[in-house]
Amino acid sequence: MKALHESQLSRFNLIHQGKVRDIYDLDAQHLLIVTTDRISAFDVVMPTPVPGKGELLSRMTRFWMRKTEHIIPNQLTAIQPADVLTADELAAVGDRVMVVRKFKPLPVEAIVRGYLVGSGWKDYQQNGSVCGHALPAGLAQAAKLPQPIFTPSTKAAVGDHDENISREQLVAIMGEDKTAQVEALALAIYQFAADYALPRGIIIADTKFEFGEDENGVIHLIDEVLTPDSSRFWPADQYQVGSNPPSFDKQYIRDYLESLDWEKKAPGPVLPEDVVANTLAKYQEAERLLTA
Repeated sequence: MKALHESQLSRFNLIHQGKVRDIYDLDAQHLLIVTTDRISAFDVVMPTPVPGKGELLSRMTRFWMRKTEHIIPNQLTAIQPADVLTADELAAVGDRVMVVRKFKPLPVEAIVRGYLVGSGWKDYQQNGSVCGHALPAGLAQAAKLPQPIFTPSTKAAVGDHDENISREQLVAIMGEDKTAQVEALALAIYQFAADYALPRGIIIADTKFEFGEDENGVIHLIDEVLTPDSSRFWPADQYQVGSNPPSFDKQYIRDYLESLDWEKKAPGPVLPEDVVANTLAKYQEAERLLTA
């Protein structure tokens, strides 16, 4: 499959280009979201795309949004890309595009952690807590937490780093009521997904959600949901407390980048063909296990 690093839907106004998604204004109520094949690591967009990744992320997002509609409404609409794009435009973007409802994004990355890993493990080693959540002493790397925890972060612009914030800081930004809603929704979606994924061979160690609100203040699920880009997926049959299991997400690329003499600043290094191919294979295996 030919990779799509950047979409070119010139008939529409490009209002935002994120690390992965190109967002176009469609009309007063709708947006066009094109999930490209770009991939980022350490908040840097790599110059090498992963062919087919955008279509896979779009499929998984649609899958999870439909699965979680009983918990929270979402951005999906009945409008098909073929209803608004020409044949040539469709051929260019493939199944990477979604027509979604337009909401006011909430200024938070709603991260939920179910296991002690990544930056959470580093925090725990230093002070026995993760983002302000005190945890029992003696936990090992990759240990399952007594219960999932909500650890919000700021939403950084492309090239900047997200910053973990406390719940109190989020209350100062959004207010107690909205913070409580986001926290409860994020935890509920995570728990539902974790319970769904485990018997299918995947542990969801952590994930992030994004939310938006409509004109009545009703919170909706937006952006992407429970994909290998936004989540840490572990193979359940290889999970072992005390070590970071191999994962079905972009940790493979992070591990490769960690082996380089690179300062984790743009521009990112060109990715070798085998790293791209192996990353895509991991994403495809996650999709197969979760959605087949």
